[in-house]
Amino acid sequence: LLPPDTPSQRVQFILGTEEDEQHVPHDLFTELDEICVKEGEDAGWKETARWLKFEEDVEDGGERWSKPYVATLSLHSLSELRSCIINGTVLLDVCANSMEEIADMILGQQEQSTEFDERMRAKVRQVLLKQHHHQNEKKRNNLLPIVCSCADVSEKQSDPHVLDKPAQTLTPHPSPTTAEAKNGVNHEASAMDFSKAELHFMKKIPTGAEASNVLVGELDFLRQPIVAFVRLTPAVLLSGMTEVPIPTRFLFVLLGPEGKAHQYHEIGRSMATIMTDEVFRDVAYKAKNRADLVAGIEEFLDQVTVLPPGEWDPSIRIEPPKSGGLVLDVKRKAPWFWSDFRDGLSLQCLASFLFLYCACMSPVITFGGLLGEATNGHISAMESLLGASMTGVVYSLFAGQPLTILGSTGPVLVFEKILYKFCKEYTLSYLSLRACIGLWTAFFCIVLVATDASCLVCYITRFTEEAFASLICIIFIYEALEKLSHLRETYPVHMHSKLDFLTIY
Repeated sequence: LLPPDTPSQRVQFILGTEEDEQHVPHDLFTELDEICVKEGEDAGWKETARWLKFEEDVEDGGERWSKPYVATLSLHSLSELRSCIINGTVLLDVCANSMEEIADMILGQQEQSTEFDERMRAKVRQVLLKQHHHQNEKKRNNLLPIVCSCADVSEKQSDPHVLDKPAQTLTPHPSPTTAEAKNGVNHEASAMDFSKAELHFMKKIPTGAEASNVLVGELDFLRQPIVAFVRLTPAVLLSGMTEVPIPTRFLFVLLGPEGKAHQYHEIGRSMATIMTDEVFRDVAYKAKNRADLVAGIEEFLDQVTVLPPGEWDPSIRIEPPKSGGLVLDVKRKAPWFWSDFRDGLSLQCLASFLFLYCACMSPVITFGGLLGEATNGHISAMESLLGASMTGVVYSLFAGQPLTILGSTGPVLVFEKILYKFCKEYTLSYLSLRACIGLWTAFFCIVLVATDASCLVCYITRFTEEAFASLICIIFIYEALEKLSHLRETYPVHMHSKLDFLTIY
């Protein structure tokens, strides 16, 4: 086969190659860590941004994450990134078990010179092995001593002779065994990382995802930049490297002389952003050499839209596109419509069928009986069961949201009771008015769905929910007290009863 002529053809050729087990693309979580080493200062790696699909930055002050937004990059930083890949070190399919081995491999590729001697090499290695400080650690500093003390107590209880042993020196990040590292498993590190991980954020990370770490910074003792792109095969869980305990597949390092911190930061953002691009991500997994990576960057540049200076403020953050609207919902659901039904025809789903049947049937019958009492039999259990069955079938066919409660609920019961009293007082036909209300409700629901007005739900606060719930509770309490007063009139209490005649009352 002739080699591809253009970057686009080369990318198509790369993506068309057969996949082996070690080069199957996974979802990527990308983290950007930065460092600034100046004379007399002891610095460490500090997390400044992260990417799942969109970018999140540590806000000014370092106390919280920003909202996810679409990353905007400068064309200059992308071209600088391309130059870094062309002129820097590229290590593909590296088998390493720790950050120490990776650092030695990167530094081993650097040419020996008067500006980069063994002393300089040792300093850079020390910087690469410095501790990484993540944003979520601040919230858990008070929790970790408790966790560690509990672990020490359990260890002492499991080993009764531990007090008789001499003191031992503990290493903060023990190296995993070769077998464990090949599988990306480090049990001790995993336990520590899970104790630090943000459980809420972990839920957003897809199963089987791998990490891409971007390390950039300025070192005052460097005279020339050090650039390296590393692909680990297999992915390895590097303890303390990433804020979430997932194995690292890619590592991009850019260290340079001081005075260009902003430039390094933008190149790091560019690297992290293109790693979230599906095409470049697949190219990075399947690349055979440096030229394949460069072709992936050039293909990314071909798809970039450039805004002229002065027409756009780069500090403005573009929010992620919101998928919505009736037409877009139908288009997004259509490819999996029939598979939802085919996948459900399995014995494993039988228990779910029975559970949903009971969960939907019980409130319909219960509130149907209460509706019969509230509306004097105009709407009772039979009507509720028929209505819930019809709407349930239609809703399941066209909605695709199985967690919605079908049938009557407490607020519906309160509304029906108030509406029946209103119709009774003004001699109106209850069923006719109820049908009119139902048609208007259906019309407004269709308009809200078609215009994607459900996005306004994000403005409903916890206060609004609890205020509405409190109103329903007050109404039910009032109804209960009202029934008690009616019972007192029907069955009056004997205030002057005598105990001798108690059995004949």
